[in-house]
Amino acid sequence: MSRKARATCALLLAAALATVACAAQTTSPARSTAPETANPAATGAANPPSSTECNGGPCPTATPHITIATPAPAPEPWSLQDRIKWLTVVLLVLIAYGGVWLAISTLNKIERQSRYAETTAQAAAETAKAALQFIENQARADRPWILIAAEPVAGAPDTFSVVATNRGRGPAKIVSLAEGLVFAKDESDLPPDPLYGEPDSSALASTILLPGEFMGIKSFSRDEVLSICRNQDQMRRVENWEEKIYLYGKVAYADLQAPDEKKLYETGWCCWYIHGRQKSGMVTAGPRNYNLHT
Repeated sequence: MSRKARATCALLLAAALATVACAAQTTSPARSTAPETANPAATGAANPPSSTECNGGPCPTATPHITIATPAPAPEPWSLQDRIKWLTVVLLVLIAYGGVWLAISTLNKIERQSRYAETTAQAAAETAKAALQFIENQARADRPWILIAAEPVAGAPDTFSVVATNRGRGPAKIVSLAEGLVFAKDESDLPPDPLYGEPDSSALASTILLPGEFMGIKSFSRDEVLSICRNQDQMRRVENWEEKIYLYGKVAYADLQAPDEKKLYETGWCCWYIHGRQKSGMVTAGPRNYNLHT
C-alpha cells in the first residue's frame, strides 16, 4: 500500500473516532439528567444542587408554553339570493333533461311513422305495379294477334300461300302489307335487317279480321321460279340447294277496340321456298329480325 493511501486511511480512521467521541459526549449528560427530570423532588433532597450549576444561585423555574390553534371559521349560512340561484340551476337542469327526453321521444315517433309511411308507400307501389301489369296483360290478351303460316293451296300442286290468321280476342284491321324476295346460301347469309318494298295499299290492306279469321297475303308457285332466276345456271343452283329462295314480309294492323286506332302492330314473316327437281315445298324460316311480333 502506498503512503498516500495509508495517510488517507489514517485520516478517515481519525475522523471516525472523533465522530464517535462527540456522539458519546452528547448522549452522556442526558443519561445523567434523566433521573433528575423524572423525580425532581427526590433529586433535590438527596443531591442538593451545586452552586456552580446556575451561577451560584437558584435555577429559575421553567415557564410553561401554551399554543392555541385558530379554530376553523364556521360556514356562512346561505343567503336568499344563493338559494334562488341554486333552485334556478336545478330547474334548468330538469327542464333541459325533460326537453332532451321529449325530443328523443318525438324523433322515435317520427322514425316509426316514417317506417310505416315507407312500408305503406312500398305496398301501394307494388299494388299499383301489379294492377298495371294485370291491365297490360289483360289488354294484351284482348288485343288482336296476327300470326303467319305457310300452307299449300288446295288443287294447285307445288303452290303455297302465306296465310295471316287473327289469333287474338279483338278484331284487327289490316293497314298495310310489305314483302321482299332474296337469294341466299343459308339464313346466315341474309341481310341483318330485311329490306322491304313499298307498302301495298290494295284491297287486301283494308281487310278486317275477326278473331279466328284468316286470309292469304302471298302466294308462290313452282312456275314462278323460272321467272325470278336470272339464268339456267342459277336455276340449277336452286334445284341443288346451293342457293335458296327466301320470301319475307310484314303485316301492319290496328286494334279496332283500342281508343287510339293510330297505334299499329306489326308481324314479320319469312319462308324458305324449297324447289326440287320434281316437287316443291315452303316452310317458315329466317332469323329473329325477320319474324318479329309487336
